[in-house]
Amino acid sequence: MNAETGTQLFTERTIRQVRLDCCRAIARAQLCPERSAVSRVKCVDHRAELDDSFGHQLWYFDGHGVDEHDRRHNIFGVVEYSVQFGLHELVEDGVFESEQQRERFRNEYEHEARRPTWNHPAHRWLAFGTAAIALVCLAYLIMQKTA
Repeated sequence: MNAETGTQLFTERTIRQVRLDCCRAIARAQLCPERSAVSRVKCVDHRAELDDSFGHQLWYFDGHGVDEHDRRHNIFGVVEYSVQFGLHELVEDGVFESEQQRERFRNEYEHEARRPTWNHPAHRWLAFGTAAIALVCLAYLIMQKTA
């Protein structure tokens, strides 16, 4: 197994951890980890850890997986890490049947931190609560002014 990392150098410990997490992702995909193999590992996104934010790494892996019916499948996997205080914390992993599915995951990964959304119920409740408190305070001030 080779680790294509471009110009970025990673420690042997990091590469070993990525390989272990790739094997775990294969097992979670209900493929036989003993008969499946990872043929290539590549870091496709590396955001360094800064003083005010954690770092991120996104790794791709390719290989083949063997299911419970002894059928061999090409697999395209992804492992995502948050780098916190120099330690790699596994965020998410996945095994896909095509490169297009994996690329859809990457699109979501890249847009996740950029776009705020009001679709989450907690965000709507926060906005409603803030508006309600502002109205109550405004009504209180008006009542005090007229009294």
